[in-house]
Amino acid sequence: MYYVYVLRSQLDGKLYIGYTTKLKNRIQEHNSGEVASTKPRRPLELIFYEGYKSMEDAKRRECYFKASKGKSSLNMMLRNSLKPSAI
Repeated sequence: MYYVYVLRSQLDGKLYIGYTTKLKNRIQEHNSGEVASTKPRRPLELIFYEGYKSMEDAKRRECYFKASKGKSSLNMMLRNSLKPSAI
C-alpha cells in the first residue's frame, strides 16, 4: 500500500504532506530529525492519512493536496484537527 499523509507541526502548526509505503517508519523519521524539511518543525503529529494500491494514485493525491484547491479541501476536511491544541 501507498499512503498519503499529513503531519502537523506542534511547534508552528504548519502542515507537511507526503507519501510513503511505510507510514509508521516515515513518521518516526520525521520526528527523529532524519527529514531535512521537517527537522526544525518537530515534534510532528499525524493528523490524516489515506491508503492507495497504486503509487501513481498516491502521488496524484499528494500533488492535489499541495495545490491551492487541495489545500482548501484539506483545511475544510480537517478544520477541527487544525485548531490550536489546548495547553
